[in-house]
Amino acid sequence: MHITFTESAASRLAPLLADGTAKLKLLHDTEGCGCVMSGVPTLQLVREATVDDKEAIGEPFPFLYEPRHEVFYEPQLKVDFNLASNSFSLRSDNQTYTTQLRLIPLQSTER
Repeated sequence: MHITFTESAASRLAPLLADGTAKLKLLHDTEGCGCVMSGVPTLQLVREATVDDKEAIGEPFPFLYEPRHEVFYEPQLKVDFNLASNSFSLRSDNQTYTTQLRLIPLQSTER
């Protein structure tokens, strides 16, 4: 899996990752829906990888993901940020996964 972050997305995420204490994760969020097939792509800031995470090379940021959810995404993805709607989006060449890609900040227990 590979994610290219557009210039607008990278400039929005860079300050959150600048000090090196947070890592970016593409999360297949199933909370509240009860079924992995109904999962929603989400960006999450975490302190460290879990045993289930794999690190992938992204441009310009590496990111974590859970390989068991890789089946839901195409190999080449793009994250963009739209200033007018103040939202991230996740796309591939063939589809738009979401135009409202949520970013979960570091949890207070992780700080």
